[in-house]
Amino acid sequence: MTHLIRKPNPTELPALAQLWYDGWQVAHAAHVPASLTAIRTLDSFAIRLSDHFENIRVIGEIDRPLGFCITKGPEIYQLYVCPEAKGTGAAASLIMNGVSRIRLAGHKSAKLDVNAKNARAIAFYEKMGWQRKGVETIMLDTLAEPYPLPCLVMTQKL
Repeated sequence: MTHLIRKPNPTELPALAQLWYDGWQVAHAAHVPASLTAIRTLDSFAIRLSDHFENIRVIGEIDRPLGFCITKGPEIYQLYVCPEAKGTGAAASLIMNGVSRIRLAGHKSAKLDVNAKNARAIAFYEKMGWQRKGVETIMLDTLAEPYPLPCLVMTQKL
């Protein structure tokens, strides 16, 4: 299936924030400390999306996004697809686009951090050619102070 990847419309930020919030709840809430879950509010996702607006790419019709990928330097910073987009190739298209953007920016390798208990995501990344580097304490972005959390770091040579 071919997926059109595009820059988001500012009008899509609420829908993207909801998609990210919902996806985060499913993938992470049960596997992280309650103190992190408490600060991962819908508003916090909306603000962080605004902060990274230029580096977001979206899949799906305008005002009906099915998923998104944010790059940050050499990193696939965030990747989420809604439940109805899972298994359609949307996530693969988004991550390939993200890797391409990282390569075009001149980076020789890419990285991402994933919850070490998220077996589905890890299997997906490995299928897409990513290698496990190891578990490291990552300073997660929040609206206040960075939050330390052990995560599996994965890399890919470009």
